[in-house]
Amino acid sequence: MQNVIQIDIYSRPACHLCDEAKAVLERVRQRYAFALRVINIEEDAALEAAYGTQIPVVFINGNMAFKYHVNEAELERKMKRLWKT
Repeated sequence: MQNVIQIDIYSRPACHLCDEAKAVLERVRQRYAFALRVINIEEDAALEAAYGTQIPVVFINGNMAFKYHVNEAELERKMKRLWKT
């Protein structure tokens, strides 16, 4: 049985880049199943200090994959590789 792919996006409310990244993630999620967790950095002082305005940041299975923008084609390539393993 395949392990679940976990994608975390660190974002904040009213962030247009974050909204764009989430839209890309949701489109790809329709083709490749993965668990998605949206983390609001404003709810954690340490995350706010770590990421500040450098959002969104997307991690796939704990590894940083994208910062500021999520490239849909690149995300699909990454998902295809993970689905094969």
